[in-house]
Amino acid sequence: MKVVLFCGGLGLRMREASDAIPKPMVPLGSRPILWHVMKYYAHYGHTDFVLCLGYRPDVIKDYFLSYNEAMSNDFVLSNGGRTVELLSHDIRDWNITFVDTGLHAKIGERLLAVRSHLEGEEYFLANYGDVLTDAPLPSLIDSFVESGKTASFLCVRPNQSFHLVRFDDQHVVRGIDEVAKGDVWINGGFFVFRSDVFDYMRDGEDLVEEPFGRLIEVEQLVANRYDGFWAPMDTLKDKQQLEGMLEAGNGPWRVWAEPSRTA
Repeated sequence: MKVVLFCGGLGLRMREASDAIPKPMVPLGSRPILWHVMKYYAHYGHTDFVLCLGYRPDVIKDYFLSYNEAMSNDFVLSNGGRTVELLSHDIRDWNITFVDTGLHAKIGERLLAVRSHLEGEEYFLANYGDVLTDAPLPSLIDSFVESGKTASFLCVRPNQSFHLVRFDDQHVVRGIDEVAKGDVWINGGFFVFRSDVFDYMRDGEDLVEEPFGRLIEVEQLVANRYDGFWAPMDTLKDKQQLEGMLEAGNGPWRVWAEPSRTA
């Protein structure tokens, strides 16, 4: 399946780290978070990507145009430095389509802008380009296909540390609950779509609000609830926490580093 990645946002909540680059290009370890997202899909055999570009498309294009696998893989140097034998590869089998979808376009507009690149695809995947998970992608896809629905998304628990307040009509507080411990679920940003999702979309709209509202009305939207690892990189705190996991050798989203993680 092709994978559509929305890479056009300004990343205002990470202003200090992404002022000069798109948020998906903010480094996580030695590579941008976008690479980690793409590597997750590639691990499960989905290596045909469509990048919806917006803010600073040149940064993303230049990164891949100048990509040197010798800088990110083990290799043997011989023949006086003239011969490089790579011992492993990471993006050699990737096919990446770069599409400028506009600086201020909404997610729905970006998806409509790449519709022509999805012709002939009965199903396709999509992602915000800055969220990570270790969810079993093949199982998510199989479950969606069996449902016969038009769209699905990964449904996860929020990991932010804020509280929900309950109060009555007189504004008297009746309870304060930590959001992570309550029965609250959010859109995790990992989508599986059937091609007829475009029938529910209109020009100038976002994705989750209007089109998803239409899908809900006809019972064509399903949520894949997942209790495992999921994390966005919306803030500098998020970045620091993910960096800490990498430094500790515990990046749970790195399913490609675990040979047994193929389903």
